[in-house]
Amino acid sequence: MTARIERVVTEGVVDVDGVEHKVENNTWILGDDEDVIVIDAARDAEKILEKVGEREVLAIICTHGLPDHVGAAIEVAARDEAVVALHPKDRPLWRLTWPDTWPDIDMEDEGLFEVGGVQLEVMSTPGVSHGGVSLYCEALDVVFTGKTLQADGPGRIGGEYPALADQLTAIGGRLFTLPHRTRVLPAHGEETTIGDLEPQFDAWLSGSLTRDAAEAPEEEGPLTDGTRAAGIRLNPRNDLL
Repeated sequence: MTARIERVVTEGVVDVDGVEHKVENNTWILGDDEDVIVIDAARDAEKILEKVGEREVLAIICTHGLPDHVGAAIEVAARDEAVVALHPKDRPLWRLTWPDTWPDIDMEDEGLFEVGGVQLEVMSTPGVSHGGVSLYCEALDVVFTGKTLQADGPGRIGGEYPALADQLTAIGGRLFTLPHRTRVLPAHGEETTIGDLEPQFDAWLSGSLTRDAAEAPEEEGPLTDGTRAAGIRLNPRNDLL
């Protein structure tokens, strides 16, 4: 099997009340020596394409539409006329970054992509955004979880959970049904495994996430997520999303 996974960490600076904060995002590249798929083309197209090299980009797959994760999607896709894929429920978020264009492919649950002799299965995992998805590659024992699930637990936006019940349902009903050995590759931070995270699920259900957030001091210093700085709020009752 020749398919391999590479990570590109891109950085951006956002301004919050006159204070600049550095934001880091993971972009994942899956493919072989000929073709690749880019997952979450964030911010820095030049850095992403440098890692891709002379290989052909077949598709840009967006696990969600938040601006700091799709900021390089169009430029990366343009080099090889690749398609851009996004769940249709995240189209309004996409338009915050790209108001004059739409993605090429509307992803749906259980859709499939293929590159380097392996398949990626689309898993609907909403919560942080209504159209959030994860991408499972059984052949490589890996799942790309976007902002749904990270090494420190369920992903957040600016320290908040826009739709925690939906997110936990997706995590428990979809992601935690995967084999424990499955690597979790998120949109922020380091990787982990399903087996490392699954034992914490009961505590999340019992309210530990919201208790911890309520007791935490006001966050200062560099942000790990640029959404709050960008002034974005997700309202699960907003019919536009």
